[in-house]
Amino acid sequence: MDRRLFLSTALSVAAAPVFAAGQKSTKVALLGQALIEHLAPDAAHWPGRAAVADALKNFDVVFSNFETSIKGPRAGTPTREALTLHAATPEVFDTLRAVHINLMSTANNHAFDFNTGGILDTIDAFIAAKMPFAGTGRTLAEAAAPAYTKNAALVAFATGKIREGGMATPTRPGVNEVRRGADGLTLPEDRDRVLNAIAQAKAKADIVIAYQHNHDWEPDNSQVPGWQRVFAKQCVDAGASIFVGHGAPLLQGIEVYKGTPLIYGLGSFIFQTEKPVGAYGPESWQTAIADCTFTGSACTSLRLVPLALNEIGLKGPEDMATRGAPSLATPEHARAILNHIGALSKPFGTAIALHDSGREATVMI
Repeated sequence: MDRRLFLSTALSVAAAPVFAAGQKSTKVALLGQALIEHLAPDAAHWPGRAAVADALKNFDVVFSNFETSIKGPRAGTPTREALTLHAATPEVFDTLRAVHINLMSTANNHAFDFNTGGILDTIDAFIAAKMPFAGTGRTLAEAAAPAYTKNAALVAFATGKIREGGMATPTRPGVNEVRRGADGLTLPEDRDRVLNAIAQAKAKADIVIAYQHNHDWEPDNSQVPGWQRVFAKQCVDAGASIFVGHGAPLLQGIEVYKGTPLIYGLGSFIFQTEKPVGAYGPESWQTAIADCTFTGSACTSLRLVPLALNEIGLKGPEDMATRGAPSLATPEHARAILNHIGALSKPFGTAIALHDSGREATVMI
């Protein structure tokens, strides 16, 4: 099987093996997380939208994480201070659809921002928007269940900073939380629940996306924790076609395990934080589209398209409604982003070679 992982399109590698006749090719785009509170789907509020939408228009699946909570009629007492309270209305789904997002995780530390009522309001909003999602539910069984779309399945889970009462139980709505035990590894009951869901998804879909939203960071949060690398590989062994993560608001490295990409951190696709300008470093305002091609269940190519986010809104630092929106990166910025990903991936034995254009790079496996 061809186990090439591309971060570009142009370079050829060793001769590809022959796939079974009739195997379907599926295009999947994996994006950074969407911390969206205000952004409208028009050029006046988001000048780079048309180019981003054009880059995503031909994919079967476009995935992101919904890093906010819909504030609806059942919203409970907020579980955090206003500066880090992520609230949105159902209209944000229009913005997400405008760039062709059609599959989302709801497993993260902000799903519980408006308490249990917020979990339920967000679930109802996703159902009303006909947006497939995984990672929260009215019960733990629902939260752990895969979501299905376009010949692909999603199993989503979160680790770290899930507030007390935010984890789903057999009788309580919440997040599909994966906790860590005294040995630092994932708790067996949580690990097995995720791995069983992956195996279940594998029986029904060619492509299984395993997604983890992680806030149990290393002191340098651009580095990937060892326990997470162990768990990502267990997900692959259970049947995941690809592993992708968010949590730290910046890029992390890419590893390859048994020919399967482990994309540990894609940063933010939309980053509408309410924190003041300068609260986050420049690395929090850069990301990339992970453009994956699957033949059957195998990821046979992956291209990265660098994106840049505006830290300052169009009307200045106080304009929170138009900040954190992605645009295609300039050639110079794209080269810097790809070089950064290469440096983060090198410790995993993943070599990245840039092309002359600076917009493209290739990883040979």
